[in-house]
Amino acid sequence: MHAAIDVDALARRIVVRHREAGYLRLELPAEICHAAATAAIEQGLRQVTGVYRVSTYPADCRLSIRYDAHVCGVADVARGLRALLGQLPVPEAPTSPVAAPTAPPALVPPGLSPLLRDVGAKVRGVLGGLRAQVEHMRNPATTGSSGSLQSKLRPIVANALTEKAVINFLNDLVAFYLIKTHWELISQRWLKDPVKYANAWLTVFYLVFLLVRYRKSIAKAQPRIAAPADVQP
Repeated sequence: MHAAIDVDALARRIVVRHREAGYLRLELPAEICHAAATAAIEQGLRQVTGVYRVSTYPADCRLSIRYDAHVCGVADVARGLRALLGQLPVPEAPTSPVAAPTAPPALVPPGLSPLLRDVGAKVRGVLGGLRAQVEHMRNPATTGSSGSLQSKLRPIVANALTEKAVINFLNDLVAFYLIKTHWELISQRWLKDPVKYANAWLTVFYLVFLLVRYRKSIAKAQPRIAAPADVQP
């Protein structure tokens, strides 16, 4: 069954969105983008000489046509489409409209409510314990068991972060770097001919002497941070 369609009005509402040699993309009016009409448009345009591919996209109200530009042109495609506009079928109305069933609201089954509450309580307990551990690590208590690992590590860390300890570490680092840099000279020349390179050996011994004397003086003068006294319960 075909309804009376105003072909001129429909033709004026068809918009060319893209055009190039052998390709044409059109935007169609929404009322002819139902399944029956788009199927008729595809079948009819394929009968135009030179047209070899027709694709419709009803959801986007779009029509794309590919044709052989040596056989036909845009005017031939337009005439073929206009001739189809007056013959397009209209969508059939449903004979007995039935209301679509509404989905029931998503509810948690009664048996799962206590289970979810228990899981939530356990999760909150675990998170609370982790939060307490983090706070304890950030703000350790001044009193505690003398055998706790934290009380033993605290003075070691404090002594390792002093200015003198950092200077000692840098001195050792420089010494190892010098040894690594001059290792080839030490192993290939200085050891094989120590008399010839006596000045280099004297320099090495003198630097080692200064380093050892400095470390001994620091060890005597540097105060140690004592561990916290035992707390009687």
